[in-house]
Amino acid sequence: MTTRDWGVFALHHGDCLDVLRGLADASVDSVVTDPPYGLAFMGKKWDYDVPKAEVWAECLRVLKPGGHMVAFGGTRTYHRLACAIEDGGFEIRDQIGWAFGSGFPKSHNGEWGGTALKPAWEPICLARKALIGTVEANWAEHGTGALNIDGCRVPFGEGDTTASAASAGKGAGRATANADAPAYGKGMGGVVAAPHDLGRWPANLIHDGSDEVLAAFPQAPGQQGDVSDTAPSAKTSNVYGAMARVGEASQDSDNGGVVGFKMKPGARRLDSGSAARFFYCAKASKKDRDEGCEGLPQRVIGTWGGDDDDLSPGKKSTVPRGNTHPTVKPTDLMRYLCSLVTPPGGLVLDPFAGSGSTGKGAALAGLHFVGVERELAYVDIAERRIATAYFGRSAFGEVA
Repeated sequence: MTTRDWGVFALHHGDCLDVLRGLADASVDSVVTDPPYGLAFMGKKWDYDVPKAEVWAECLRVLKPGGHMVAFGGTRTYHRLACAIEDGGFEIRDQIGWAFGSGFPKSHNGEWGGTALKPAWEPICLARKALIGTVEANWAEHGTGALNIDGCRVPFGEGDTTASAASAGKGAGRATANADAPAYGKGMGGVVAAPHDLGRWPANLIHDGSDEVLAAFPQAPGQQGDVSDTAPSAKTSNVYGAMARVGEASQDSDNGGVVGFKMKPGARRLDSGSAARFFYCAKASKKDRDEGCEGLPQRVIGTWGGDDDDLSPGKKSTVPRGNTHPTVKPTDLMRYLCSLVTPPGGLVLDPFAGSGSTGKGAALAGLHFVGVERELAYVDIAERRIATAYFGRSAFGEVA
């Protein structure tokens, strides 16, 4: 077991259990990891099984009280991952869905049909170590226990429009209303949601912004009205896109202006556009995978086509690359997840560091990082990618 310590980040080469057992109790703020899925992907031995409960128990021990963990899983084996995490002592808080357009069906086909569906999303387990006392007390003592909501709000896009933007003095053509805040104002219960400059509340769905994913989201207005069990309703009430109530003053209007306090029963988002605007978009850069690896041997590894190769589904890559890891997550996605579960300036742990996408994301989020990786070839790749993200250039001299 060896360690490459760069001050702001460290990489351990060794088995994760051995390394974790050498870390101090309650010494990290969060765990963000993309562990093996247990699918034997591309015949890789490291992917033959999902991590056992004892690995997650060690992660729990080194986490501060109230610390969060996010761990990716495969759709076929997520149940085994979540059970092992729970058996390790974590409380499962939620499941985040990451939707993407680059997957293709790895199917055996014949006149009888096929054997697999097109993969279009992956589940991410969101878990937390038990609090000591209340969330407020735990946060005051350890800086952990809560999610970084304001730091991870979904930014408003240029296509979002809202009437409440003008009422909040923010100008027209850009949404500024906080869809999640309680209604404010006097009169009949208040009608306009309090604005929040940072954007919408983070959701448990993330997407890649690809045309294929966006096509699945309809053009949709925001929240049309709070559900009421007293007001008379149309036959289509409580159906998506038909939440307005009979008797609501503005139910038949286009809500193009600021709605007065006579509108009932409650708040409106007052914006429009693709429903995808409600969810964080993590787009992968084409240079993301190999940035920092210019000095490594360039090899064709035969990975299947996706966004970074501009290939059609089902075709293998013939692009030589320095990063030979077959399952590289987008850095923007990892940066977002690190920010979501880690206090500002905190320390992120990844016990399955792979080619360093979590470390790269932590660097771009202004966080410290410690990673563990068993495969030496991947340690070399991860070190270069993470060093480039932290220092703006490779410390190995190949990148200006």
